[in-house]
Amino acid sequence: MKDEKLPKGRVWPLGASCHDGGVNFALFSSGARSVTLCVFDTDGHETHRYAMNGPVNNVWHGFLPNTGTGLIYGYRVDGPYDPSRGLRYNPARLLLDPYARRLQGQFQWHESHLDRPDTQMDDNAAYMPKAVVTGVHEFDWEGDRRPNIPMCESVIYEVHVKGFTQSHPDVPAELRGTYEGMASPAAIAHLKRLGVTAVELLPVQESVSEGTLIEMGLCNYWGYNTLAFFAPDRRFARQDPVNEFRHMVKELHRHGIEVILDVVYNHTPEGDQRGPTLSWRGLDNQAYYHLSRQDPAYYANYTGTGNSVNASNYVALQMIMDSLRYWVQEMHVDGFRFDLASVLGRVALPNSNDPGRFDRYAPFFQAVRQDPALAGIKLIAEPWDAAGGGYQLGAYLPGWSEWNDRFRDTTRCFWLQPHKDRGAFASQISGASEQFHHDGRCPQSSINFITSHDGFTLNDLVSYNQKHNEPNGEDNRDGHNDNHSWNAGAEGPTDDPDINRTRARLKRVMLASLLLSQGTPMLTAGDEMGRTQHGNNNAYNQDNAISWLDWKSADEDLIGFTAHLIHLRKKHPQLHLPIWLLGAPTASGMLDVRWLNSQGQSMPAEQWNQDGDGVFAQILGAHNDDEQDLLIVFNPDGENRPFVMPEGDWTMVLDTNQADGQPWRANSTEGEVDETMTQIMRLGLAINKNSKLRAPVVKCKTQGATSSDVPAAKPKGTSARTLRPHSVYMFVARRKG
Repeated sequence: MKDEKLPKGRVWPLGASCHDGGVNFALFSSGARSVTLCVFDTDGHETHRYAMNGPVNNVWHGFLPNTGTGLIYGYRVDGPYDPSRGLRYNPARLLLDPYARRLQGQFQWHESHLDRPDTQMDDNAAYMPKAVVTGVHEFDWEGDRRPNIPMCESVIYEVHVKGFTQSHPDVPAELRGTYEGMASPAAIAHLKRLGVTAVELLPVQESVSEGTLIEMGLCNYWGYNTLAFFAPDRRFARQDPVNEFRHMVKELHRHGIEVILDVVYNHTPEGDQRGPTLSWRGLDNQAYYHLSRQDPAYYANYTGTGNSVNASNYVALQMIMDSLRYWVQEMHVDGFRFDLASVLGRVALPNSNDPGRFDRYAPFFQAVRQDPALAGIKLIAEPWDAAGGGYQLGAYLPGWSEWNDRFRDTTRCFWLQPHKDRGAFASQISGASEQFHHDGRCPQSSINFITSHDGFTLNDLVSYNQKHNEPNGEDNRDGHNDNHSWNAGAEGPTDDPDINRTRARLKRVMLASLLLSQGTPMLTAGDEMGRTQHGNNNAYNQDNAISWLDWKSADEDLIGFTAHLIHLRKKHPQLHLPIWLLGAPTASGMLDVRWLNSQGQSMPAEQWNQDGDGVFAQILGAHNDDEQDLLIVFNPDGENRPFVMPEGDWTMVLDTNQADGQPWRANSTEGEVDETMTQIMRLGLAINKNSKLRAPVVKCKTQGATSSDVPAAKPKGTSARTLRPHSVYMFVARRKG
């Protein structure tokens, strides 16, 4: 097929853009000798080839008149093939436009994608998806505006678009598992019932499954293998992925719910030197990837997937920034969670064998910070990668929040393991100041979570001591081995009522720890209803009932309990402060925080890390007359423990021993009435603002938790009361007057 010469076009914007009755094509390639635009029909047959012009500033360009939206195309790039220098140009490979907004056809794994000596000249076009030219999508946003919820008031719900509604009986069958299903009245009703303020969607950019998974009859269900950074994934659409995605965003915004995207700019599906050539490798391998300094035929693998995108190179950085702006400006999303974000901060050092070390001032972070189109959006980092020097919890710039895995591990150990480190736990529920209290950062820098998509569900965390990943096809070798879990006495489901009661208590106290903590809580979809993955802690390739929410088996009491916690969090400003707890007086004269031991006295420094009695309490003082002092009491032990209530008038508003979290009432006719609960309720109502807690403090920081060295007076008129095993109680003080 003879190449026709295209008229000259514009070198910006990159990608395919419609104007003046035709389509402009612009593609970056710094080492190409020639670039060919290939046009296809809807059946995937190549119909025309056009020679591109250039390069101009390393951009190849051309204008194709008398055409427009719907044109299907790909590129072939000819240039030097010398892997020893990191050059992998091969005109036998049809390459996907990195700026494709929509794809046509399905990706198929085939050896023609591979650059082996025996396949190097094979044409892969028949097995490649192609880009589709898209114009300005006609869509009525109806005045849509981002909710702009402050981070300190946010409650994030991490969710998979398909898994959320695939089995929902109240979502129309044709909408289940789709963007439209996510925006359906039944789906939104659940989010509103809980009170979450944002959904964080697992990857929704077009992705492909690894060849090993395809061979096993599985898929990359989570989607952390992005093929097109501008294209909404067709897996979740019925007809028009772009406008159906927009409809979802508009409906969620209409109900005050933000949309955060989990994005994967750290690697591509092209893998290591043995992987397929699909786009970036054949366009400009040296520009898009971190290559080994010792041997550029190999890739610097900071991700564990075989390659790492070099976000410090200007063209890779431009692609990432253009993609972010596209999702914000044209798709109206509210923020991003960056998978393995430390990769994006890897910067090559001159005269070093290490092609990239983390730098918080790397070009990517600078570019995001100064871009007016991204001003005000939520930026969340997964602050690590899979290589040495990549774990950077707390190292990100102001304006960023970070997944805090120390909150996860500390909270799990506090409730589920024998050693109870009260100091570490107190620090984490106070915002993790050791990690984040610097450079003007606020407590919301910590994204608190106990579970996420990766790992045990909350139900499985208290039901399994070991992972059970056999369905994944790797002989249970995959997934984390150290989960800090506890099965309460039996592995998996059991009919033992005592074990089931213990598990139920543990789920409630961990949810309470999450939602009553300073920082920004992230709840994993399904944890509020007792979802199980049957012990699978790495269900990334399970597009089936293992991963989907089971609405028919939902624990309605646990849903109500979770909603009650979120309601308490929203109602009481001390639970989501935008400032740090310092043990200092507030405007009302109260201390912002006090820590009490089981005797109701200020916690001495030496008691923070003592084994034995794990009971302690946190008092959060009111900041003005419209607020109420709060008392939160923790008993992580597996047996009843005494606790001396501080002096004053308290009202109990949370009791994790109750299925719905609502305090037991003496006139209630539901459930069992036991003597322990009767004792607790007889405590009545709590502290007044004339109590000893107004005394000045001498700050004592232990594991980041502030306390006081001033001993509290023995509370009058109180005695030791019994706290149930594995329990959290919350009280509010009677308002003055």
